[in-house]
Amino acid sequence: MSWALHFLGTGAAHAVELGSSAAVIERDGAPLLLIDCGPDTLDRYQRAYGDVPTALYITHTHMDHVAGLERLFFKLWFDPQRRGCVRLFLHAELLPWLQMRVADYPGALAEGGVNFWEAFRLVPCTRGFWLDGCWFDVFATRHHRPSTSWGVALRGSVVYTGDTRPVPEQLAVHAPGDERVAHDCGLVGNPSHTGVDDLEREYDAALRARLVLYHYGSAADGDALAARGFQVARSGDRIALAPPSPPRADAG
Repeated sequence: MSWALHFLGTGAAHAVELGSSAAVIERDGAPLLLIDCGPDTLDRYQRAYGDVPTALYITHTHMDHVAGLERLFFKLWFDPQRRGCVRLFLHAELLPWLQMRVADYPGALAEGGVNFWEAFRLVPCTRGFWLDGCWFDVFATRHHRPSTSWGVALRGSVVYTGDTRPVPEQLAVHAPGDERVAHDCGLVGNPSHTGVDDLEREYDAALRARLVLYHYGSAADGDALAARGFQVARSGDRIALAPPSPPRADAG
């Protein structure tokens, strides 16, 4: 069985030419889990797979990561076979923020009579979630205020940080072995995002060698990060992953 992480977009919010940061965990070439759904993510997903996602995970509720949910709502609502079937996973503490961002505006449809979340199968979680026999760990990251951004990890295989400052304490738990780590990184850091100097200060050489960087500001910034010795994801890249380890005894 083969596993891969497929980057649909790799850009920071203003880097629209790179696509909104989003990725798909693939199993045997088929999409298993879409991570985040920005303004252009659905188009990129459908070009890659010919259909809408069956499962997605939301790291946080900035619009460059959730603005595509409205379009996905319309696609699902007007397709009775898919309506209410697409699983949307998120940490329970994000639910009020996501509700305010995308679901609370009066009149999901002009005709009325429709609740936004009826188009989805909403699955709030805290420690993690099951999906098609796999356990995904969910962990807090550092992006603006506490409890508003959460990464996701498939034990033994891959960690996806979402937008964050460095989180060495979390990676010590969720990436202790050979996991590939998809990590937010721009050329220059700020109070909400990691910069390349932060990576070099916070992570040892062995961990830095397993990082794949995304959410940078331009193609030129990506080139500069690569020149510093890091692997940099480009839109459309697929990164081979190790098969996941068996879930921990306390999973679920």
